[in-house]
Amino acid sequence: MAQLEPIDEAFRIEVRAFFETALTPELRRAGKLMTSVYADHAAQMAWHAKLHAKGWVAPGWPVEYGGCDWSVVQHHIFASERVRTGAPPVSPMGIQMAGPAIIGFGTAEQKAYYLPRMLSGEHFWCQGYSEPGAGSDLAALQTKAVREGDMLVVNGSKIWVTHANVANWVFCLVRTSTGARKQQGITFLLIDMASPGVTVRPIVMASGEHIQNEIFFDDVRVPVANVLGEIDDGWTVAKYLLEFERGGSAYAPKIEVALDELAGQLADLPPAAGRMQLEARIAEARIRCDILAQLESDILSRLSAGEPAGTDASMMKILGTELQQRVTELALEAAGPLARAYQPGVAMPGGPIPGYLADDYCSGEIWQAIAPLHYLNERASSIYAGTNEIQRNILAKAELGL
Repeated sequence: MAQLEPIDEAFRIEVRAFFETALTPELRRAGKLMTSVYADHAAQMAWHAKLHAKGWVAPGWPVEYGGCDWSVVQHHIFASERVRTGAPPVSPMGIQMAGPAIIGFGTAEQKAYYLPRMLSGEHFWCQGYSEPGAGSDLAALQTKAVREGDMLVVNGSKIWVTHANVANWVFCLVRTSTGARKQQGITFLLIDMASPGVTVRPIVMASGEHIQNEIFFDDVRVPVANVLGEIDDGWTVAKYLLEFERGGSAYAPKIEVALDELAGQLADLPPAAGRMQLEARIAEARIRCDILAQLESDILSRLSAGEPAGTDASMMKILGTELQQRVTELALEAAGPLARAYQPGVAMPGGPIPGYLADDYCSGEIWQAIAPLHYLNERASSIYAGTNEIQRNILAKAELGL
């Protein structure tokens, strides 16, 4: 980032001081030993509580709903300092996704009920979008909701639902009618996970973690009052929310920290064949990260001037996630043969590891044991929030007129 103004430098010092004092050794460990974009759930909620007490748990929200009166640059400083200090992230499903959607489209009653509980952590949210036959083509979803008086009766299923196993609320897209276009007739619905007829089944990832799930809805009765926006116009809400999911990340600070750590880890290893070539590839990744940081700074400048991000959200999603994947590939190569061992117990993943007892044994360094777990988890980053192929289609249509 460019040279900071005095007010922003003072803010950076304040944020850094808070992180240094608020982060316990346990929270630092949870942040350091993450294997995906999600921290250990207990640590994540403990950090959420600290940020809530400070008034910083939802800085992007309007002040009247509990947000912070920060500039765009200050938001970027906050995100950068979190990564630098190794603090675990707050789950994005509520604060960064459901929250802005409720603020943008909710009734006064919905805002009064959901937002305070989201801030406090009483409500922990998950996202019900993808289905077995509707992933990148989200508008092809088939989960149905039929109106019966003041209730909607929901039947169907959702897949790849992050943290449905610990969530108590889910925001869903359901089909309430069939229109000329498949984007028509979709409704955005808020569902209590404790409702009769809701069943959650785990999906264990290649990294061994239970973070993803499938949700089944069997005659689940949901009040019509839980519709966000208008019935049959949920696609409008979904598109609004996706802008937050795709464009809400500052990729460069996280990648820069990862490259610094990788360079230090590599320097501690004994000399090996191919070391110079690997160091050259790390240097190349640094150059790409510097370019990415400049692009992010340019976007921040435009946002600060009140200009829309537009298709930049798609561009940054492509560049950021693919460079993140590249860094995990370099770490896997640096870890060498010790990266082949399956040792999830040395990490603090974002979910339990079924059938595996955690222990402190590690056949090499901890970073070598975690490297393959990072690699496997990062394969998803170019898929979630709309595949990078979809993002390239968006850019081709909007920017090139193809």
